[in-house]
Amino acid sequence: MFPGGGVDMQQLLQQAQKMQQDLAAAQQELAETPVEGSAGGGLVKATVTGSGELKSLEIDPRAVDPEDTETLADLVVAAVRDANNAAQELARTKLGPLAQGLGGGGGLPGLPF
Repeated sequence: MFPGGGVDMQQLLQQAQKMQQDLAAAQQELAETPVEGSAGGGLVKATVTGSGELKSLEIDPRAVDPEDTETLADLVVAAVRDANNAAQELARTKLGPLAQGLGGGGGLPGLPF
């Protein structure tokens, strides 16, 4: 601390650097964590990473009707959307505390998060 109650800039910078490293590690972990979503009672399953990258798509043969490809397309979209929603929730869980530490939870004033 500076005389008169000021902020110790060195300590503040070290804390910011640690938070940045923690955030990078959490983002890397998200990029490697598989998250699954499904639709049609499990007829279509999508796996994405925690960062939202589609990794795999499984389609049960019972979902394939050559006369109704529109429903299959809807199921694929719904499964991917479900997986992405799960990935976003995982990101909120992992990154939320770090973001609060950087701004909202008494972290660094003036940052937009």
